[in-house]
Amino acid sequence: MTLILASSSIYRRELLQRLQLSFQCHSPDIDERPLPGESPRDLAWRLARGKADRVLAEYPGALVIGSDQVAACEGRAIGKPGTHEAARAQLRHFSGREVLFHTAVCVTDGQSHLQDEITTHCEFLPLNDAQIEHYLRTEQPYDTAGSAKAEALGIALMARMRSDDPTALIGLPLIAVCRMLRAFGLDPLQPTPSA
Repeated sequence: MTLILASSSIYRRELLQRLQLSFQCHSPDIDERPLPGESPRDLAWRLARGKADRVLAEYPGALVIGSDQVAACEGRAIGKPGTHEAARAQLRHFSGREVLFHTAVCVTDGQSHLQDEITTHCEFLPLNDAQIEHYLRTEQPYDTAGSAKAEALGIALMARMRSDDPTALIGLPLIAVCRMLRAFGLDPLQPTPSA
């Protein structure tokens, strides 16, 4: 069975490579805008499944992993900043506050869907403009939800964080992914038969 990661994210690809499985990446083309009244958690949940289903429609018979992350501050969804100015505004807003990063994952073969969501609670330090500028110039995290690249210098933005899965904040909760893959008969700890 072909394993496909429904993502164009280099961060998710690098995370999945840790499992030493053979897989392909295909980018799903879906509208990521929230629906009216949709919570950040529900948005992440819907997009993870939507990405998996979109790629599966193009590659029937594959096992597809879809994932999405939505940052939320004070109940409001925060997306990828896209620009330096937007990232600066996000980090000013996050200064001294708790931000929730909802990372949802869905694994499907078309017959079954397994899905989970891991919330990472991040308390940001009180940040001054010089710190924010240094971080943004160093990391340029414009393609990262909430501008927080925790796998790099972004960890220095945090006072503390709490999560059931340390990889969730980077974009793909590998503990959940491993559990789901095993349910489909693909165990990263089992050697694959030689050809």
